[in-house]
Amino acid sequence: MVTRQFPNPADVLEYLKIKRPEFGKDARLGKALTIADLRAIAKRRTPAAAFDYTDGAADAELSIERARQAFEDIEFHPDILKPAVDVDTTTEILGGTSALPFGIAPTGFTRLMQTEGEVAGAGAAGAAGIPFTLSTLGTTSIEDVKKTNPNGRNWFQLYVMRDREISYGLVKRAAEAGFDTLHFTVDTPVAGNRMRDSRNGFSIPPQLSLGTIVNAIPRPWWWIDFLTTPKLEFASLSTTGGTVGDLLNSAMDPTISYEDLDTIREMWPGKLVVKGVQNVPDAVKLIDRGVDGIVLSNHGGRQLDRAPIPFRLLPQVVKEVGSDATVMVDTGIMNGQDIVASMALGAKFTLVGRAYLYGLMAGGRAGVDRMIAILESEIRRTMKLLGVSSVEELEPRHVTQLARLAPVVD
Repeated sequence: MVTRQFPNPADVLEYLKIKRPEFGKDARLGKALTIADLRAIAKRRTPAAAFDYTDGAADAELSIERARQAFEDIEFHPDILKPAVDVDTTTEILGGTSALPFGIAPTGFTRLMQTEGEVAGAGAAGAAGIPFTLSTLGTTSIEDVKKTNPNGRNWFQLYVMRDREISYGLVKRAAEAGFDTLHFTVDTPVAGNRMRDSRNGFSIPPQLSLGTIVNAIPRPWWWIDFLTTPKLEFASLSTTGGTVGDLLNSAMDPTISYEDLDTIREMWPGKLVVKGVQNVPDAVKLIDRGVDGIVLSNHGGRQLDRAPIPFRLLPQVVKEVGSDATVMVDTGIMNGQDIVASMALGAKFTLVGRAYLYGLMAGGRAGVDRMIAILESEIRRTMKLLGVSSVEELEPRHVTQLARLAPVVD
């Protein structure tokens, strides 16, 4: 029988620890324990058109759903009695070091999501020691990204535009600014069918309508930021002429070819990566042609719906091109475990896009810092639980891809 007694006030006080209250951004971000938490905050704080532009994908959005499901459908195989007290998350990628096995992917219209835009992303990446990738359709210029992240690794994502001279000019500027890697993007010959944007009446720059005004009422801070900061524009293209619509139409070119790749290769002094590879034969052909790396990506599901799932494609590509080839992965990464699984199956690096933008919308620069911290914590914890002390120790035996979808064979 349990002996009961009247509570001793001194004992009760030991259990009462008053935490210093936090308010505003610190409290908001402090409660975010996952990327999904940051997404929920972002959705509350951002007008529907801007949030859905980030969150949405093409057509029925099956590609992004399948990509995320593929990461969820993995089984880890930890080693027991193998201490991993301290883990080393650094990795060598494209001639340099990254403190973590992921970088920030290129995103267009970034200041639309939150006014700090690429300045927040580049600053956070530099502080964390990871690469930052600027999009051709970025809203901060090549030169201003360099100013923001002067000592970090800056990468540039290139759309080969209908007016080739515009693209050539961007390549030259990125090289002069000291960007060390160029992402030659091949998965966007035409714009994808993003129905959320059509339903929201989405436009660049945003247009005021009754619907947008009603949606903005509980989010006045977004409009205050938007209206009191520099004009939203494609910063690296602001001197090339034409409207935003003209530039968008020019950016999508179905005539892009291997000849364009060869031309850019001759112009670019740094590392050249082809982004948007979606099958094994193309991966083999590109590696054989001597590119420095490839990114398995379906553009975050934003172009061709029902496209191949990059993470599912990864082991096949690594098997064919060799484990020494620089194969990277993006699309669907929402957890540090996704990154660990990718590295175990042969990826040399990963890129995060939506996760970065959810952090940005949730809290500007501080939100991007929080996003990086969440993923880093998840990576470190997963590696320790697997009994792995460094990224190099991750092997295919640590991961099984469970087959929810399998090709139909006649």
